[in-house]
Amino acid sequence: MHYEIENVAKTLKAARESKGLSQRALGKKAGVLQAQISKFENGAVDLRLSSLIALARALDLELALVPRKVTPAVQSIIKSSERPAVTRSDEQRRTQNALVNLQKTLDNVTKLKPEVKELAQLARYARDFERFQIALPDTKIFQNANKAIEQFKKDAENLNKIRDSLAQFESLRNKLAHAYIDPEALKPIRPAYNLDEDDGDG
Repeated sequence: MHYEIENVAKTLKAARESKGLSQRALGKKAGVLQAQISKFENGAVDLRLSSLIALARALDLELALVPRKVTPAVQSIIKSSERPAVTRSDEQRRTQNALVNLQKTLDNVTKLKPEVKELAQLARYARDFERFQIALPDTKIFQNANKAIEQFKKDAENLNKIRDSLAQFESLRNKLAHAYIDPEALKPIRPAYNLDEDDGDG
């Protein structure tokens, strides 16, 4: 089998296995005989173009003719779209966990200090973030807000860190609101402070 065709066969097989489909199930879905799929995956036969297209579409793939000079760019895009799948899921999980922890902390503190409007606003932003159906880009912003609240519990007169977090939340919310129009807007926000560092204002 020619090298390029062998690569196509490997790609189709990998896509079939990643979807948990047997050759028989894929054949039924695509209208191609299981025996033909088996022979193609094993390099024993070339498929007709119509059969290849049917198999690709059954696997949520598309065949495309692209200029040879842009092939490396296309391959790079494909790899970059596949690679972050697990990473993004893990990152989103960590961020969501940080957000949940922050919401719990805010719930407790706002009950104790309902008169502090900055805390109430933080809680509103946190609820807003939960509604966005996209990966929040920065876990640390929520962790820092949690630390700011812990500091506030020790020194209720000092709202500086709470206000810093509030400004970051407002900026993040604006970026998220425009993310669907401008994906570049979701670049991570760099915290204006680091609560792990020693600071003189308490």
